[in-house]
Amino acid sequence: MSCIEQMKYKLHLERTSFKEAREYIEKNSDEVYYINPGYKLFKDYYIIGVPPVAMGVRGTELLFTYVKPCHGTFVMGIDSEEEIARLRENEAEKIKKSLTKGDVKGKAVSGPAPASYSDMWKK
Repeated sequence: MSCIEQMKYKLHLERTSFKEAREYIEKNSDEVYYINPGYKLFKDYYIIGVPPVAMGVRGTELLFTYVKPCHGTFVMGIDSEEEIARLRENEAEKIKKSLTKGDVKGKAVSGPAPASYSDMWKK
């Protein structure tokens, strides 16, 4: 297992709250997916956070929260078409329209983002 910090990344927000990170991702992504904490990313890394955990796609960049103990929550972006394709395949039913962008190409867009973790799983 390697360290995610050894990958080529861009920090969008530093030392922020889970809520602020989620709002940033929602407002700055073309596609937003709400995933479960523990979602495996890049084969070795697990996303942690307070649900609903947002992951965003902006072009070829994947936006996600990254928690570094004793340093806080960050919004990190990494270019990875492979990981974006895997996210789209595995989480297609959880896609939401970005708050600032137009409709997502080729994807069904449903109502507003869930207000709580339990609301995310209600049908």
